[in-house]
Parts: sequence; structure tokens; C-alpha cells
Amino acid sequence: MPNDPIPEGRVKAFIDIGTNSIRILVVRITPNHSYAILNDEKETVRLGENEFEGGVLQREAMQRAATVCRHFVEMARAYEAKEILAVATSATREARNKEEFLDLVKQQAGLDVHTISGKEEARLIYLGVSSGINLKGRRTLFIDIGGGSTELIVGGQTEYEYLDSLKLGAIRLTTQFFLPQESSPVSDERYALIERFVRSTSVRAVQQIEQFHIEQVYGSSGTIENLADIAMQHFHGRKRERDDRLTRAQLDEVVDVLRSLPLEKRRQLPGINPARADIIIGGAAILQTLMHDLNLNEIAVTDRGLRDGLLIDSLLKSEDAGLVSGLSVRERSVLQLGRACRFEEAHARHVARLALQLFDSAGRAKLHSLGARERELFQYAALLHDIGTFLNHVNHNAHTYYLIKNADLLGFDEEEINIMATVGFFHRKIYPDKGHPEFAALGRKSRETVRTLALFLQLAESLDRRHTGIVQNVSLRMPNRESALLKIQATQDCQMEVWGVQNQKKAFRKAFGRRLEVRAITPDD
Repeated sequence: MPNDPIPEGRVKAFIDIGTNSIRILVVRITPNHSYAILNDEKETVRLGENEFEGGVLQREAMQRAATVCRHFVEMARAYEAKEILAVATSATREARNKEEFLDLVKQQAGLDVHTISGKEEARLIYLGVSSGINLKGRRTLFIDIGGGSTELIVGGQTEYEYLDSLKLGAIRLTTQFFLPQESSPVSDERYALIERFVRSTSVRAVQQIEQFHIEQVYGSSGTIENLADIAMQHFHGRKRERDDRLTRAQLDEVVDVLRSLPLEKRRQLPGINPARADIIIGGAAILQTLMHDLNLNEIAVTDRGLRDGLLIDSLLKSEDAGLVSGLSVRERSVLQLGRACRFEEAHARHVARLALQLFDSAGRAKLHSLGARERELFQYAALLHDIGTFLNHVNHNAHTYYLIKNADLLGFDEEEINIMATVGFFHRKIYPDKGHPEFAALGRKSRETVRTLALFLQLAESLDRRHTGIVQNVSLRMPNRESALLKIQATQDCQMEVWGVQNQKKAFRKAFGRRLEVRAITPDD
């Protein structure tokens, strides 16, 4: 219940020491099988700056990284983290003075860092990205362009088929093809040299990937995110949104613009991260060459990556595996939100089961023509319908709407989240109409869907109004053209539940143009 104390749980931190930046993810894992992100930060340190020519990490870069690691460890300890897992990638694993750097971090930050291979980096990136996206059963190519390496993965929702790590990265190429203080525009000849190097380095990986039937592409890392940010500003004059895609044609034009500008002008380009302006052309060349060589028309963008993979991998190896195994991305995300809001799970599951019985029987009776997609969204909306009580029981339907809309549920697109949130808003005795801004904001088709689902959810909620689960089964039938019959099977007297349903009769007629009749069956009948 809302007044119960919040479970303390265990706090873990995960640190990713990359070639360009260091990231930390701090998570609390609670006894009710949910986890909450406490902090997620990134600091640019350029650990791999001027390394790749001689294979030696520079002393200033190592000190910057050690200082940030110390800051992140202090942050994790402030959250009372009992375990901190840190890994280092390309810049560290290739450095001849790797041990010197690891000793420095141990000495200054008290942190034991594990250096991982390129393929292990690819595996963790895959875990991090695939665990947070609904791949819809499609074989997917994952591309992650870091400062020192590029990881390529082919796989589905739960298994990968191909892993590779290429010695291609935004800092590596910048070091190789540009002088340290060079700031002029990039000529066609210079860029062609970079493209040829990328192509020769990636040719075997491209040949391997071409053997798969790739159905969609996801890109992670700061380079790809920033290129998409620039494209959205350049073509649409706005910030990038959740479901935006970066097309090959857009990337080609963005690269031309980037190459035409000197460094100071490049830093002022709308959408660009100024701290990335000096290395973004090297990163762009990797993505552009791969998209052309693999004939990729567009790429979706995600902010998930290695640090998320560290979390998922840790959970899978621990007693908390139930949080991430055996469930789809969408199911896991919904349960995570419900449990984080300390919802009454038994009631939520019972209402969802009754709601789906209504949905299915009404579909068989031709009362609606909604399909599997709407059924799945309805199940999740029913599970979450009461989470607003976490904030306040008064007007909790409005709080439910707010929580679903702003929870950043994984695996859903914006329209799906809006449908679930709006169904949750109308789970009480309110008929959806355009007078409600939440409803008016939806598209026409989504409004029709919400009207149907909200009514079924109101009925299901009424059928468990005492939270006792006495109503076991329900079904809707069409005995004639004028009426609909709701049959209720209960384990004991359910007069209060029947009274609750009676209150929905007017809304039912308004939605379906039929009179609602109710017949309850108990063991005494």
C-alpha cells in the first residue's frame, strides 16, 4: 500500500571506461523484484587521445580518467553501493602501459577495473540494447561506434548470431588522419582516404553480415546519437524524438555539411555536441561507409549501450535473474514500473485477466475488430491501471496517466505509450470524449481504440471492486441485435460487483449502441 515503507534493496554501480568518455549507472535492486535507476552520468575524458599511433596512454589522459573514476566511486558510495563493477574497453586493452593506468585508478579511486575484449564488449552492448527495445521478431544489426572501436552484432531479441569488434573509432581515425590542432574544412580527397581505410578494415565484417537477412538496424553510442541530432535539426528544425530514424540520404547530406565547415563553425552547427565536433567526422565516416556498403536505408537510434549491458549481465548471473529472464522487453518494463510504484500486484493481475476475457469474448461476438497489438497494450494498461495510488489515491487515474506517460517504458513507441496512459486515465467512471485533453491529443484511430479498451477496463475493475478475486470468469455475448449479455461466474455472492457493472450500462450503450444485461452465476445458483 502507498503508506508502506519503501524497500531499501541493494545498490550496485556499473562503470564503463571508454576511449572517449566514462559512464556510470547506479541502480537499486529491491526485494519486490524491481530496480530503480538512481543515477546515470557521463564525463568526456578522451582517454585514448594521441594513443593509437604509439599504443601508449598519455599521462594527462590517464590522470583525467582516474579523477573521474574517483568522482564516480564517491558518488556510488554516497548511494551506499555495496558493489561497483568497472570495465575498460578499446583504449585500455590496446595500450602498452595498460597496467600503469589500472594501477593509477586503483590507487586514486580504489577501483578494480577489468579490461574486456572487443567481442565481450560487443556482447555486452547487445545485451544492453536488445534488453530495452522491442525488436518485434526481426533480425537486427546493431552498430556501436566508440572512440577506439566499432562493434557489430547481428541477432534477435534474446540471442545473437554474430559478434565482431573492429579497430575503427572516432578518436582513432581522428588521430590517424588529422594533425592535433588541425581545424580547417575536410577536403574530398582527405575524406576519401578515410573512407577507403574504413572500407578495407571492415570488408570482412561486411561480407559476413551480408550473409544474414537484416530486417532493421539500431545504432548506439554518442557518435550515432549526435549525427541523428544534427540531422533532425538540419532537416526538421527540432530536437530528435524517440522514434526518429536517421536515413542514409540524411547522413550523406549531414556529412557534406560537417566537412564543409572549419572546426569553430562546426561547433556552432545546430544539434551538434560541441565537445564532439573535432572527432565527429571520423565517426561519421565509419557510419556512412557501413550504411553504403551494407545498403542500409535507415538506422534507429538508442541511448542504451554497454553500461546497460553490464547491469543486465549482472542480473542474469545473480539471484535477481527473474527481473530480466523469461519475459519480453515490454512485459519486464511494465512489471518494473508497477513494482517500483508498489502496485497491488494480485489485484492488478486479476483485473488484467478479467479485462482480457472481456476483450476476447467481445471480439468473438464481433463487438469490436481490435487485434493482437491492441490486446497486448490493453493487458499492460490493465496491469498498471492503479499505479497512480503510489502518488495519491485521490484522482489516482490522472496520476496513473502521468506515470505511464513519463516512465520511459522500454520496447514501446510513443503512440503505444499514449494509448496505455489514456486507457489508464479512463479506468474509472469517465466516458472518453474530446473534452478531455488526454483523449483529444490522440489520433482518430487511437481514440476509437481507447474508447473500447477503457470501457472493458472499467467493467473489469468493477468486477474486482473489493479486491477479493471472487469473480473468476466473465464473457460477453450478443443474444440479439439490441442487447449484449455479460455472464459472470463467481465463487460467492457478487452483488456488489454486479452493482458496479450496472453503473457502466449508459457508457456501454454509448460505446456499442447496445443495452447491457448482466447475469451472475454463483455456486448457490
